[in-house]
Amino acid sequence: MPLVPGQPSPEEPRMPSRESQRGLDWFIFFLADVQTGFGPFIAVYLTTQKWTQVEIGFVLSIGGIIGLLGQVPGGAIVDAARSERVVAGWAVAAIGAAALAYALWPIFPVVTLAATLHALASCVLGPAIAAISLGLVGPLAIGERLGRNARFASLGSGSAAALMGACGYFLSSRSVFLVTFLLAIPTLLSLARIREREIDIAQAHGEVKREIPDKRATSIVGLVRQRSLLIFAGAMMLFQLANAAMLPLMAGVVTTRSSQWAPVLIAACIIVPQAIVALCSPSVGRKAQAWGRRPLLLIAFASLVIRGLLFATVRDPYLLVMVQIFDGITAAIFSVMVPLIVADVAFGSGHFNLAQGIVGTAVGIGASLSTVLAGYVSDKLGSSTAFMGLAGVAALGLFVIWLVMPETRRRA
Repeated sequence: MPLVPGQPSPEEPRMPSRESQRGLDWFIFFLADVQTGFGPFIAVYLTTQKWTQVEIGFVLSIGGIIGLLGQVPGGAIVDAARSERVVAGWAVAAIGAAALAYALWPIFPVVTLAATLHALASCVLGPAIAAISLGLVGPLAIGERLGRNARFASLGSGSAAALMGACGYFLSSRSVFLVTFLLAIPTLLSLARIREREIDIAQAHGEVKREIPDKRATSIVGLVRQRSLLIFAGAMMLFQLANAAMLPLMAGVVTTRSSQWAPVLIAACIIVPQAIVALCSPSVGRKAQAWGRRPLLLIAFASLVIRGLLFATVRDPYLLVMVQIFDGITAAIFSVMVPLIVADVAFGSGHFNLAQGIVGTAVGIGASLSTVLAGYVSDKLGSSTAFMGLAGVAALGLFVIWLVMPETRRRA
């Protein structure tokens, strides 16, 4: 079939090898292990090293600030790269080096540099994974591939949390970062199993072949003016504005109501959504292609509304764990839908990863505001009012998707 001037060429189904598919699976699994080592373990470890809370807060804020400001540049770097595997490999090596620095030299200048290095590397890893996935399977099969990504990431996070918790308990908090450094090795070995020749670089960047180049379709200005991208970024900001503060706020409520069992209950509140993501994410990818994107987005926002309302009204701390089922539903959907919808919107532009950075920035803004605003409302008016407010923000996002978000699914 001849190419239409200025129009994308027809897509051909891609069939990556089993080795590349499995390599990506295990790369994501071990990368989730590595990233888990930089969670709450940092605060615990630095506290044992006699750091003040001000110093710990400064180090933790570095990741948040760089993560917010680095999303768009990180995506642009991946778009400009000719090998996403190389970018991902250097990023993993940088994170491993940061973990080793935490373990061996827990002094302020070194830890600050390590935190900066980890944050910068993380800004390119997310876009690089999505780009490798898209380059391997193509736009028509990306939904199911993203579902597999979410499953292995969830399994990796859960297993790493258990492993590192055990290391911290039986050995020392320093051992968590040594284990994180060692886990970078199988992460890189898994990445090496992905065959470079099977990654279509053009598709990885959201490019398509055209008989006549179309500068408007491939310009950054044209991308950022796309109505669907702006609406989706706004909806994702509302989602994180409603979502980010719910679990920390609920953890405080559980601690006041059942201090003895609080650690166990909070751990259960984290494990339940992870299990649901691992079970459901692959089917989310398939349903997204069969049903379209909007129905799943509506389900995710509705689940977030219900979760907020239940947190505001349920008093039994044990029942709050069951409420986290709704968190699992939203997490399973959005872990697949965010890169999938961005791939839809950026198709043909060559700036898929830059578009991911734009949405990621909106997500970061929403998350940053969420904890501050919810904490203020909780202190002034009580936790129930704060949860109701978060549910209201989620309801606003639901109406945005329902009323103005267009369907972005592409058909063969």
